[in-house]
Amino acid sequence: MAERRVVLSGSVFEEQIGYARAVVDGDRVYVSGTTGFDYATMTISDDVVEQAEQCLRNIGAALAEAGCGFADVVRVRYLLPDRADFEPCWPALRRCFGQVRPAATMMVCGLADPRMKIEIEVDARRRSA
Repeated sequence: MAERRVVLSGSVFEEQIGYARAVVDGDRVYVSGTTGFDYATMTISDDVVEQAEQCLRNIGAALAEAGCGFADVVRVRYLLPDRADFEPCWPALRRCFGQVRPAATMMVCGLADPRMKIEIEVDARRRSA
């Protein structure tokens, strides 16, 4: 039977809503939509680029705990309330995904908290599983 375990980040949202930052299921890793909150302080920047960078730090930590990294990402979804905020984030996104070239989608939609300007979700495949 394939290994299934959850990865928690310490975000209060995980407990309040009832989800995990990531789920490892065999060689697959599913990282929940991740926002720019610094989970240690539960603060969030007003700047979309800073939020994107924090999203990526949060995702990187979840991937590492799951036993993989950005090089293992096969799918990424970007969710933003304002389409104009996407392009300023491209350099930060390219640093993590530029060599990997995962399948990607950007969607304009409302997010759970009006302070959130970007949410990023990834799927990865662990090579060592």
